[in-house]
Amino acid sequence: MGFNCGIVGLPNVGKSTLFNALTETAAAQAANYPFCTIEPNTGRVAVPDPRLDILVKIGKSQKEIPTSLEFVDIAGLVRGASKGEGLGNQFLANIRETDAIIHVLRCFEDDDITHVEGGVDPVRDADIIETELMLSDLESLEKRQINLQKRARGNDREAQAQLELMEPLIVALRDGKPARTAVPKGQEGEAARLQLLTTKPVLYVCNVEEAAAATGNAHSEAVRKRAEEEGAGVVIVSAAIEAEVSQLPQEDRTEFLEGLGLSDSGLDRVIAAGYRLLGLRTYFTVGPKEARAWTITAGVKAPQAAAVIHNDFERGFIACETVAFDDYVACNGEAGAKEAGKLRIEGKEYVVQDGDILLFRFNV
Repeated sequence: MGFNCGIVGLPNVGKSTLFNALTETAAAQAANYPFCTIEPNTGRVAVPDPRLDILVKIGKSQKEIPTSLEFVDIAGLVRGASKGEGLGNQFLANIRETDAIIHVLRCFEDDDITHVEGGVDPVRDADIIETELMLSDLESLEKRQINLQKRARGNDREAQAQLELMEPLIVALRDGKPARTAVPKGQEGEAARLQLLTTKPVLYVCNVEEAAAATGNAHSEAVRKRAEEEGAGVVIVSAAIEAEVSQLPQEDRTEFLEGLGLSDSGLDRVIAAGYRLLGLRTYFTVGPKEARAWTITAGVKAPQAAAVIHNDFERGFIACETVAFDDYVACNGEAGAKEAGKLRIEGKEYVVQDGDILLFRFNV
């Protein structure tokens, strides 16, 4: 199971610079003019997890395989994108295919880098992007509504149910509110299948100048207040610093960051915020050949967690041997955990917990 985030924002806010740093590549051209990203660039990166390092040592594993996440760098949107301005609906379609939206906002002043709106105001920029996403969603729903109404008049129950779900979303969008604010309780899954842009969780990334990387600034504080009101995530990074860090050898990065008053990299903070945003969890498998991390969503039961490794594991699921991470470490591995009574045999109804070390029993 992957974690897929579309990186969006106005032109020249630092999206591609951040993408290059996050993926440690120069795959996305970073240039000082709009629309330099013509096709969405995709980068898959390892999710850093210090627990995995510990498990490798205890399990004496030959290989360490972290889980991964995917970033999609989407070309800069502009005012009027929902009506085809700039590069228009092509990029709205790219956003639609992602699980969450990382909205990069320019929170730094620099006379050498032009701003398409004439000045730095991240809250205004967020409003522009949100408005374009809402207009695109409204157009999409209204088109579907016409067809569904015809079917509903013929007593099509599925069409009637779809209309009941869509109507409050349409009302919210017409009132200038994102669809996520009007999703009926208990129908989050059905709403997600509508593939609306404004039901996706949002993480605001405030791109600040180097001097403000550790503390933020007035611009990022304004974004933080907005995010708090919306229930969105927010992370402060300096794309310029992340670009420098990505070019350093691994052993030099910690010292470099500490010199700037930072305890971790922007990538680590974006991943942590993204995990919280999507309700993701990690479980581990440990053996002599490899120790590996796997990503699941919160609330997933053991057979579905097994399917992340291979569908046959779910189809032939019998049980799973389970040790909590803290118990595994305290008992110095599986044998010690078993001896101490910390290894449990769990069945099909077991909800996998973050940090569990699992061994699946199955028969196909």
